[in-house]
Amino acid sequence: MTSPLPRCAVLDDYQGAALASADWGPLAGRVEVRTVREHLDGPDAVAAAVGDCEILVVMRERTPLDADLIARLPRLRLVVTSGMRNASIDLAACRERGITVCGTASGSEPPAELTWALILGLARHLVPEARAVREGGPWQSTVGTDLAGRTLGLLGLGKIGGRVAAVGRAFGMEVLAWSPHLTPERVAAHEGVRLAGSRAELFAASDVVSLHLVLSDRTRGIVGEPELRAMRPSAYLVNTSRAGLVDGSALLRGLREGWFAGAGLDVYETEPLPAGDPLRTLPNVLALPHLGYVSKANYARYFGQAVEDVAAWLAGAPVRVLG
Repeated sequence: MTSPLPRCAVLDDYQGAALASADWGPLAGRVEVRTVREHLDGPDAVAAAVGDCEILVVMRERTPLDADLIARLPRLRLVVTSGMRNASIDLAACRERGITVCGTASGSEPPAELTWALILGLARHLVPEARAVREGGPWQSTVGTDLAGRTLGLLGLGKIGGRVAAVGRAFGMEVLAWSPHLTPERVAAHEGVRLAGSRAELFAASDVVSLHLVLSDRTRGIVGEPELRAMRPSAYLVNTSRAGLVDGSALLRGLREGWFAGAGLDVYETEPLPAGDPLRTLPNVLALPHLGYVSKANYARYFGQAVEDVAAWLAGAPVRVLG
């Protein structure tokens, strides 16, 4: 029997946390809500699983909604994405089909905190040392890298980059920043941060380089072989922003050939990261499954405002509309 209520699917609810992170009561009796915990790999799987839905709630770029897939979802009328930017949604195709796309707020604190988890994990070899303790391995087998007195290079100094800079200063690091449109005036708003003269200078002068740029046509591949080769052999690269900022083939070569000491990664061109991907096994990579925005406070924002977005759309007055 066909449900008289519009159907809503929450996609990629990996932890099964969506319904517990917010009060969905305002939609009770108005929308039929279900969650999909497993990742739907490819348009066929998405169309088969949620082709009956008028509403989709998507988490960041976990499930791309391009024009071809949108055409295979004829009932779709509303997409809610976490955050106010989602490059994997074809907004033009949505407009053509009369589909409303809404966003939510997103905190800059969680990804900034995770950036430091990666930096500290790399510098002090936390994963191999913790594994050795758990498995009865050697008691101390590495020598950590000091951060005080070293140089932190930030490619991007927005909300997240600014928070990362402040922590770097608290650790006693020198902090350099550069981005294509970063001005001395904007840098001056961050105490103790200096503007690098060029992208090349940033990579050559830094002991840790952390990426905090928005991915766009201008920034895709902005970190290529020249930048990675310019890094010090003892330096680390950290990316909690977007994988597309870095030339993937150059990154692999650099890690394998020792152009730099290692990388802390939370973002990948294909997610989930394929089982056979070398980034899963390279010894100088600390890889996480895109946890930058995954925190209780952020999930409360995402799903709480997703409920608000759906309710407003049902009332004929959508809020936080994108595009």
